[in-house]
Amino acid sequence: MTAAFAFGLSAGCAASGPLKPFTTDGCSKFPDGMPAHKTLWLSCCTEHDKAYWQGGTYRDRRKADEELRRCVANVGEPGIAALMLAGARVGGSPYWPTRFRWGYGWPWPRGYRALTPAERDQVQQALRASEQDPPR
Repeated sequence: MTAAFAFGLSAGCAASGPLKPFTTDGCSKFPDGMPAHKTLWLSCCTEHDKAYWQGGTYRDRRKADEELRRCVANVGEPGIAALMLAGARVGGSPYWPTRFRWGYGWPWPRGYRALTPAERDQVQQALRASEQDPPR
């Protein structure tokens, strides 16, 4: 374990800084759909990315992951939905220094932390901007 990683865990991951513009990579390391319909659950992943980008509390993350599972199940793929939920729960931890971690819009390490009113304003402004100029 690296010293920076260990310090981040012990310090509660309280890094702060400016919010980066919203980006999405679709379903990260998972396909965006089936061979016959390549983007079947892509919109589910994009909404999930919005939640992961902004971060928040552990409870917020659980809710976002459950929404992803529900959305993918609703397009007719409950088995895929269960796999995606498991992957998100393991791979989306805010303690991993990845581009798809919980709270990836903020500097790492942030951990689980409720957004302040000022941070919520930043999120809303960035989401409005991304609607005008969609992320790539």
